[in-house]
Amino acid sequence: MHYDVLIIGAGPGGIFSAYELVKRDPSLKVAVFEAGNELRKRNCPIDGDKIKSCIGCKSCSIMSGFGGAGAFSDGKYNITNDFGGSLYAYIGKAKALELMHYVDEINMAYGGEGTKLYSTAGSKFKKQCIQNNLHLLDASVRHLGTDINYVVLENLYNYLKDKVTFYFNTPVEKLEIAQDGYLVHSKDGVFSCQYCIVSVGRSGSKWMESVCKDLDIPTKSNRVDIGVRVELPAEVFSHLTDELYESKIVYRTEKYGDLVRTFCMNPKGAVVNENTNGIITVNGHSYEDPAKQTNNTNFALLVSKHFSEPFKDSNGYGESIARLSNMLGGGVIVQRFGDLIRGRRSNRDRMNDSFLVPTLNATPGDLSLVLPKRILDGIIEMIYALDKIAPGTANDDTMLYGVEVKFYNMEVSVDEHLMSRHEGLYVIGDGSGITHSLSHASASGVYVARDITK
Repeated sequence: MHYDVLIIGAGPGGIFSAYELVKRDPSLKVAVFEAGNELRKRNCPIDGDKIKSCIGCKSCSIMSGFGGAGAFSDGKYNITNDFGGSLYAYIGKAKALELMHYVDEINMAYGGEGTKLYSTAGSKFKKQCIQNNLHLLDASVRHLGTDINYVVLENLYNYLKDKVTFYFNTPVEKLEIAQDGYLVHSKDGVFSCQYCIVSVGRSGSKWMESVCKDLDIPTKSNRVDIGVRVELPAEVFSHLTDELYESKIVYRTEKYGDLVRTFCMNPKGAVVNENTNGIITVNGHSYEDPAKQTNNTNFALLVSKHFSEPFKDSNGYGESIARLSNMLGGGVIVQRFGDLIRGRRSNRDRMNDSFLVPTLNATPGDLSLVLPKRILDGIIEMIYALDKIAPGTANDDTMLYGVEVKFYNMEVSVDEHLMSRHEGLYVIGDGSGITHSLSHASASGVYVARDITK
């Protein structure tokens, strides 16, 4: 079977590539290969009742399938060059912002209308943060919510399904260079194409590494973000979340000079498990529908680590820490901040005595046995710093879930077209190591589609 364009991965990069391709040239024959399920079949078996923890499904419905790992996120599209990736370094800041706004327009047209666009511009909290040695990053944030995000993806799929051929539950086993394009090997056979767009996301990091090795595509080590997910009463951060929804705050620790940042803030949200290549980590999401909201707000506190000589395997370092957490807790560990400061592990009795009711059923334990001292010291410093602008952050009953790890693909060498050293082979989205967000990944998909259809 031959296609004009073959897309590997149905995450945001792949979806928006396919959308822009068929919009600009309906005559193109386009196929999308996805290791996971179509959207309506993506169901995590964890119900909190009969099944309380990860059972290691063959294809993790949280991480894989139509919509990618962002399908069940809280649907935050950050329109900014200040974080979320370095797409601007390849295509220019103005073009990157233009494409992110274009993606936002599509989301609004496919079910996101009525959702709010927040902005940090002119916020009084910027001054308050600076006065306390914290730094609030600039961004416009479109919050769809997990529920509306699902609706948008469903509508996009309904638009694409008759124009694009989808192969679900069909991981690509091998990508090969052919005389006039590329060959894609899967359980359904061998497929050929003139152009190939690789958009495999974070969960495809190991596969992407093997492809780069086989096709002699240069790469360089990327960072890994390691930390915890904080959960506390929604009232503690309500003065920030009501105005900004998500606040990206950066702090430089006094002890080591490391940067600690907030990430993925979910007002009135829930903490959830995440399975990446068999490793159970923690994440969070929130809903736009008030009926589905909780009494808690959660966000990540992350410390970035970037290694060079002689050790370059940043992801391997993050994996080893996550595996240690899984070994000690059978999955995710949760600890009260008060217990951490007092040097004692949390247990069921202390958890039951807490005023805060956790939204994730995790194993009470001791994060100091898992996280390296330098990282844990930085997180504790950050919590006390945040307590100055959001009093109550450092309360005893604040919950810390560990570990949260954001794995980034090694950065793949591409040119200003996001094309690899092989003509017609594009690498986009989080799988490229260049983007780290829904908005940047989606924008990269639009960009390469336009490049192909020129």
